[in-house]
Amino acid sequence: MSSLPPRTRTPWQRWRSAWRRWSLWTLLVVLVASMLVTLVWLAGRYEASQVQSRLERDTADAGSDIRTALSRNVQSLQALQAGDPGLLAWEVNATELLRQRRELVRIEWRDANLRLRAYAQTPYRPVAWDAASREGAHSDAALACTNARRLGAPAYSSSYFQPHGDGLGSEMMELCLPLNRAGRPAGFVVATYALQEMLVDLVGHNLTRSQEASFTEADGTRLAVLGAARRGTRMFTAQQLLDLPGTTLVLRMDSWHGAPNLFPNVLTALVTAMSIALVTVMVVLVRDNRRRLQAERDLADALAFRKAMEDSLVTGLRARDLQGRITYVNPAFCAMVGFSPQELLGQSTSAPYWPPELAEEYRQRQATRFAGGMPPREGFESVFMRKDGTRFPVLIIEAPLINAQGLHTGWMSAFLDISEQRRIEELSRASQERLQATARLATVGEMASLLSHELNQPLAAISSYATGSLNLLDSSAPGAVQPGDMQDVRMAMQHIARQAERAGRVIKSVHDFVRRRDQTREAVNPQELLDAILPIISLQARKLGVRVQTSVEPDLPRTLCDRTMVEQVLLNLARNAMQAMDDPAIHPRILAIRVRRGASNAYSGWLEFSVTDGGVGIAPEVAQQLFTPFFTTRAEGMGLGLSMCRTVVEQHGGFLAYEPHAPRGTVFTFTLPVVSQPPAP
Repeated sequence: MSSLPPRTRTPWQRWRSAWRRWSLWTLLVVLVASMLVTLVWLAGRYEASQVQSRLERDTADAGSDIRTALSRNVQSLQALQAGDPGLLAWEVNATELLRQRRELVRIEWRDANLRLRAYAQTPYRPVAWDAASREGAHSDAALACTNARRLGAPAYSSSYFQPHGDGLGSEMMELCLPLNRAGRPAGFVVATYALQEMLVDLVGHNLTRSQEASFTEADGTRLAVLGAARRGTRMFTAQQLLDLPGTTLVLRMDSWHGAPNLFPNVLTALVTAMSIALVTVMVVLVRDNRRRLQAERDLADALAFRKAMEDSLVTGLRARDLQGRITYVNPAFCAMVGFSPQELLGQSTSAPYWPPELAEEYRQRQATRFAGGMPPREGFESVFMRKDGTRFPVLIIEAPLINAQGLHTGWMSAFLDISEQRRIEELSRASQERLQATARLATVGEMASLLSHELNQPLAAISSYATGSLNLLDSSAPGAVQPGDMQDVRMAMQHIARQAERAGRVIKSVHDFVRRRDQTREAVNPQELLDAILPIISLQARKLGVRVQTSVEPDLPRTLCDRTMVEQVLLNLARNAMQAMDDPAIHPRILAIRVRRGASNAYSGWLEFSVTDGGVGIAPEVAQQLFTPFFTTRAEGMGLGLSMCRTVVEQHGGFLAYEPHAPRGTVFTFTLPVVSQPPAP
């Protein structure tokens, strides 16, 4: 029936159609109005909860301030008795304390029987004190002191009303502080608090105009009040319990607040109404939106395809405009330099991945580029800096960036991290050096026979000349040398020297051939040598249950050594020491590494390194071959470790030795020269 033309519909049908249409709009209006009313109500509840929370927080802060001030006053009262002062000095100090702490109105010094010895009163207000009532056994001060004597700590009395000299009065509270001398009661210090002044001095500085603070009893009776008169339509209340030794006070704070401010809620309603209007406009423009959505989907597909291509690249891409500002970077470039796109976009004068020492050079190169200087098409190499500060080489290829209208809008750069290429080149060079060294060593094997032949002749000659010389010098042998035959001995000695020099030249020629580089030595802190090997040692130590102890004598000079070789010596000695303790019967297993100055005057310019274990020690038959190459007591060992260690130490001019360690184990010791001493040849 709804598909009939309007003129052919009956009045009932037209009325029902209109009712449906208007009922929907009415329902929409009701829903919007309900939503606005709910928002206003929730906003009011939220505002009330915020006011209550703020008041409770202020009350808790005020209670904390009061407790802190009372504790501070107890300490100040205890300080009055420091040094056993006289009565006059005590009164002067007490008067000064009353001037500083206005919440205190009277301080008394009483003996162990509560008799008054001295007192001081506040200069800020007159108080009509009744001496007889204060000296009584049932006075508030006496009750507080009795409680303090029982507790052995400061105690407070209940509040009481005290008249002033001006016809008014206020609530007071007594604090009694027991005094002890040599463990025996020596008297009391009684301080009187004015509750009204406690509110003024301890709470009033944080009180707002819409708040009121008061001390009340447990039943709600107000003892002292501070604050403005009641105003506003809503009152909020918060309480804080002050549980003092001997009494209990309740700190109450009231706050008055007006009706909730409707402006934020009206603003919310306005935003809601605008949202409804926007929804209506969207419904009207749905047909146009469909076409736009289709275009956006096509564009999104194109962008997704482009982003997938960019993410799959390992080449870093960077785009800059004509002013040098970075306008685009791809993920590969961000991963290369370690910076996020937000940290790079917009940078112009100095990029964060430029090394500081090369920044000025890069700025000049950038200025040349923007002036029209084209980079080479094959690219150029540069150095970038990652976010962690490490440098790495890159190959940069740049080209002009041309937009759809054919205008030059900037520069597009492609970056290749060539660190791996450089590493491979270095490995290749090192491999070539090792091959050359291997070839030299192979040649040394071939030259061994020649070397033995060359050395055999001078050594045999030296032996012959030496034997003949000894025979000539032996006075008891037949045909002993006569004083006139010393010329023959001198000639024999000259032949020995020439043959020894010849043997030395042969050895030096082979040594120069085998040696492929000079030793590189540097000044190294002893602690750095230990720090370099401790991580490796700790792994094996945890596996074997060994506890590592290191000791470095303070203020040691640096040692001049080949860092890598010395570290290998320490590592080999430490591993041997841990393996020597790999026996279930050995407990505890302790590996001690110690560095100190040379123990004797002969080694004052040397550092002494020692590695101590608690193993089974070294057997005498093993000790004879301990440093022999290829000799080992372990099935998996090669027998080269200690031999290499001894060679390295002796190349530095030091010595490597060992001795038994009491009650069990072995100590290996070697020395290295300090920086001030020239390296040993």
